[in-house]
Amino acid sequence: MITKQLLKDKGDTMEFNVEINHLSKTIGKKKIIKDLSLNIKKGEVFGLLGPNGAGKTTTIRMIVGLIDITAGSVKICGHDVQTNHKEALENVGAIVENPEMYPFLSGLENLKYFSRMHQDISPEKINEVIEFVNLKSRINDKVKTYSLGMRQRLGIAQSLLNTPKVLILDEPTNGLDPAGIKELRQYIQKLAHEKGVTVIVSSHMLSEIELMCDRVAIIKEGELIAIENLKEKTDHRNYQLKVTPIDKAQELLAKEYQLTSQVRDELLEFQLAASNVEIPNIINLFVENNIAIYSIESKENTLEDKFMNLTLK
Repeated sequence: MITKQLLKDKGDTMEFNVEINHLSKTIGKKKIIKDLSLNIKKGEVFGLLGPNGAGKTTTIRMIVGLIDITAGSVKICGHDVQTNHKEALENVGAIVENPEMYPFLSGLENLKYFSRMHQDISPEKINEVIEFVNLKSRINDKVKTYSLGMRQRLGIAQSLLNTPKVLILDEPTNGLDPAGIKELRQYIQKLAHEKGVTVIVSSHMLSEIELMCDRVAIIKEGELIAIENLKEKTDHRNYQLKVTPIDKAQELLAKEYQLTSQVRDELLEFQLAASNVEIPNIINLFVENNIAIYSIESKENTLEDKFMNLTLK
């Protein structure tokens, strides 16, 4: 069983750029978000993961002040989004799905236009963000000629004009081909790990979240059900055995080893600590009890395994 990792330990002096405390959202009589609490560190890529309708986009909209908060609070760099709205959002850049750009203007003209929404954005700053997203060779071309990946990069450049400490991306890989996804991932990680920006990524793409993020929160039906540190090597392995009779094998695992197992695709699945040396003993137990073993497979517990175990309960 996967246990929740606490985000905030007593005495922890880690700098948090985003602090979400007991956040709730009710629309009509329906609770969309239920008592959500998260602390997100400076310089990390943090994923919000959940099935469609889990509440990821609603959470993001509350973080950036696009919809009202029913209960709880959101602080960005110490500023409360509700009571110090302007100060909080001065530290935020955001792209919700595909970035909106003017297609008949060039990339540079778009950036100059958006720079007027902020104070004191110099030509040097515009050139700096262009260099960062590697668009210098195409920046004078009209945006309508850009690929979707290039538009995403231009969107990131636009969101970086005000030098945000927090960048929020909602489903940023939508419509991108594999090359575009890889390119976007590299820029996001560079932002976090080299520039110290906190990046929050909402997605339903398990494989991409696993490659991109340092930590991930799994949300189901508006509730936080787990937080996973993706940079820590897992201390458990999954085992899949093809055996008959499978129900007798399950009973023996429960009785002799107190192991909870499940049957998936006619395979017996269970989890053991990576250092566990009981597998040979389990095989002997099965053989002694006339259980036929046709195959054994061992693999590390992936984010997909954790996600499926948690969200399908």
